[in-house]
Amino acid sequence: MNQHTNEDPRWLDDSRNVDKLWRGVCVVCVALVAVDLFYAKHGHYDFENLIGFHALYGFVAFVFIILAGRHLRGFLMREEDYYDD
Repeated sequence: MNQHTNEDPRWLDDSRNVDKLWRGVCVVCVALVAVDLFYAKHGHYDFENLIGFHALYGFVAFVFIILAGRHLRGFLMREEDYYDD
C-alpha cells in the first residue's frame, strides 16, 4: 500500500534529480579511477598494476552476480503458496 498518495512527490520523482544523481555517481567513479594514477601499486601479477583494473574487475564481478542471480531465480523460485499446507 502506498503511504504517500496524498503527499508531495519525493525528490527522486523529478527526473532532473535523477540526472544529477547519475552524473554525480559517474564523476565519483571517474575520480576514483583517476586517483589510481597517484599511488604505487604492488600487484602480484602485472595486469593488477593497470589503471582502473580493480574497478573494472569489480564491475565485471557485479554484472556476473546479477546475471547469475537472474538465472538462479528460475531454479529456486517457488509458487507463492509453496509452504502452505
